[in-house]
Amino acid sequence: MGNQLVIKCGGSTLEQLPASFYEDLTALQQGETNVVIVHGGGPAISNTLKQMGIEPHFIDGLRVTDAPTLKVAKMVLIGDTNKQVVTSIQQAGGRAAGISGIDGKTIQVTQGPEHLGFVGEIQRVEPTLIEALSGAGMIPVIAPLGVDETGQVYNINADTAAGAVAGALGVGQLVMVTDVPGVMQEIDGVKQVLPQLDRIQIEALIADGVIYGGMIPKVRAALDALGQQVEEVLIINGYEPGILRRVAAGDAVGTKIVAEGKVEHA
Repeated sequence: MGNQLVIKCGGSTLEQLPASFYEDLTALQQGETNVVIVHGGGPAISNTLKQMGIEPHFIDGLRVTDAPTLKVAKMVLIGDTNKQVVTSIQQAGGRAAGISGIDGKTIQVTQGPEHLGFVGEIQRVEPTLIEALSGAGMIPVIAPLGVDETGQVYNINADTAAGAVAGALGVGQLVMVTDVPGVMQEIDGVKQVLPQLDRIQIEALIADGVIYGGMIPKVRAALDALGQQVEEVLIINGYEPGILRRVAAGDAVGTKIVAEGKVEHA
C-alpha cells in the first residue's frame, strides 16, 4: 500500500493554498504515497452564520454549536469547503472523493461538554471507507463531522479529528498545513525555524513570548494530537512549492512536535 500521509488543512489556510500544493498532492498520490486530508472550515462557517443573521458564539475559543449553527456547519463543511478541496485536487490532475465522518460511521462520537451544544467527542474512527477510497486510487477528503449511536450529527474540532484519523490508520505522523514555515525564533539576529519541540519547550517558548498570536493554537492543537497513537506532528508552510514531496521523502522541513523526551539533539 506504500506510505501514508495524513494532512490537516485549516479553514483559513485552505482559502489561500496555491495550485502547486494540489499538484504536489496529485504527484504523491500517483506515486507510492496514499494521502488523506482532513479539513477545517471555521472562518467559512462564521461568515455564513453572519450572512444568515446568526452571531457566532465562542466559549474559551471553542465554537458553541446550537441546532442552527450545526445546520450551517454541515452545509458549509460538506457542501462547500469539502467540494472545493476535491475540485482543486481534480483540477491538478488527481482523483479525490469527499466524505465526512458521518459517512460509513467513520467518526463515531458522543456528546462533548454540554455547554458547547452539538460538539462531539471522538470515541472511535472506523477506517474502512477511508481505506477503500485510498485503495481505489482516490484521495479521501474528510469533513470534521461525527455521528453518535442514535444518528445525531456533531461538529468536531478538525485538529482532533485529524489526529484520530491518523491514529486509526496507523500513521505515526500528522502533517498540519499552515501559512508559516514552522515555529520561528530569532537566533543571532536571524529568524530560524525550530526543527523539533516537545511540550515543555513549547510552554517555555509561549511564556517567553517566542510563540505568540496565531501560532499558539497551532502548537496546542499539535500537542493535543499527540497521544492518539500519533508519534509526531509536523507544522509546515503549505504555500512553499514542493513542500509535500519533501515531507514524503523524509526531508527535515518545518517544526516537528514530539512527545516529551523524544527530541533528537543534533
